[in-house]
Amino acid sequence: MARILVIEDNPTNLELMSYLLKAFGHEVLTAVDGEAGLAVVRRSWPELIVCDVQLPKLDGYGVAAYLKNHPALRTIPLLAVTALAMVGDRDKLLAAGFDGYLPKPIDPETFVPQVLAYLPQAQRQAAQSALPPARSTSSTTTPRQRHGTILAVDDSPANLQLIKSTLEPFGYTVLAADEPARALSLIKDYLPDLILSDVHLHGASGFDLIKTIKQDPRLKDIPFIFLSATVWGRQDQLTGLALGALKFITRPIDPEMLIKEIEECLGK
Repeated sequence: MARILVIEDNPTNLELMSYLLKAFGHEVLTAVDGEAGLAVVRRSWPELIVCDVQLPKLDGYGVAAYLKNHPALRTIPLLAVTALAMVGDRDKLLAAGFDGYLPKPIDPETFVPQVLAYLPQAQRQAAQSALPPARSTSSTTTPRQRHGTILAVDDSPANLQLIKSTLEPFGYTVLAADEPARALSLIKDYLPDLILSDVHLHGASGFDLIKTIKQDPRLKDIPFIFLSATVWGRQDQLTGLALGALKFITRPIDPEMLIKEIEECLGK
């Protein structure tokens, strides 16, 4: 397990990177601006730093300049996470003191191995040999190879946690959103392989969400499943399917049956 500091001012990006690293057993420290990030470094001495470039108060270049000119902190690997937009940006980052960079949007499937590659060899080997926290949904479930990314949309934290604990042992990366607006932000940044949504949500309904997705040419082919315990009747199911959902599943559902339904949709 490694102690990793993530400096990022975008709440969605910060949450996703933190979640992915924690899922693999790493200790994650966070900061939302460069000055706060350096304060964390001085206080906690992380083993690796993942840093956005465009930050308030002190940007990524300022963070790199401070660290690389500090005799005790300069050896901490510093990794930029940024959307490179111009020729020469990569060389500029490396010249500023960054040890490497990852492009945005990050790929949830490869993010953790890419980050761990910048740890010193001994720490990297120890981190790669560590297993993610053990979870199980029943005595018969076993971990599988990574199957893709699923966006779960539900305004109940308990439901979101249940979905994570059900899907992650089967190799899925689960992104969580508690409202349609947050879901759309995640969808456009990370293009999940499947969307699993409740119908009745705060602010807007799951029907509003699927309408928006199906109207976007870049998103319309993402498989969509409704998972709801608050369905009012057969008409709701027909409405969801008519809007483009592949399935309309009602809770409660056996975890292994939910996996089967998801795999069937991904197979389609």
